[in-house]
Amino acid sequence: METVEGVRRLRLVGGNLALDFVNTRTGPPVGPPDDDVLTGYPELLAWAGYAGVLTDAEVTRSHRRRHDDPDDTQAAFLRSLDVRDRLDEVFRAVASGRSPSGSTLARLRDDEADALAHARLDRAGTFVWSWRDDHTAARPLRPVVHAAVQLLTTGPLDRIKGCGGCRFVFLDESKNRSRRWCSMDDCGTAEKARRYVAARRTRATR
Repeated sequence: METVEGVRRLRLVGGNLALDFVNTRTGPPVGPPDDDVLTGYPELLAWAGYAGVLTDAEVTRSHRRRHDDPDDTQAAFLRSLDVRDRLDEVFRAVASGRSPSGSTLARLRDDEADALAHARLDRAGTFVWSWRDDHTAARPLRPVVHAAVQLLTTGPLDRIKGCGGCRFVFLDESKNRSRRWCSMDDCGTAEKARRYVAARRTRATR
């Protein structure tokens, strides 16, 4: 999935913006990823629009910035990959009951400080952080980082899980906390099919 079209085929099943950002790499549950939808700044913008981080107007404006200042946008893209690595480490550790490294958490703290430095408080019933006035190349990252820190500081951490069929992480919002798959339409269906075939083989050998 190396194109903008590939970004839009990616399922948003994390239940949290930061987890969906981590899930822009695909692959098996264990080992390195085998695909990555974020291959450049245009794909980052496409994902941000698809995930609701940027409006259509903001995506268009950011594309113009890419042509006006390619070095700045490339630096923002490389930074997005660094942020994703940090979030990947943090949430996989939490999902497996481990504590993330102190150095990674310290860098995430700095990412959040930078995000809030570019934010404003808007009233929407209660007050919320907004990045409407942020026109920098790193704009797509700000809400992602903030969503990650909010999830880590307010939880529920025990509902952060790793999919049993792929490398996706997700927030288990089921009532009995029994969700095992990123999506029943994908990994859940594949597992059911595998069990069905295995059961048939077992019956055939009896």
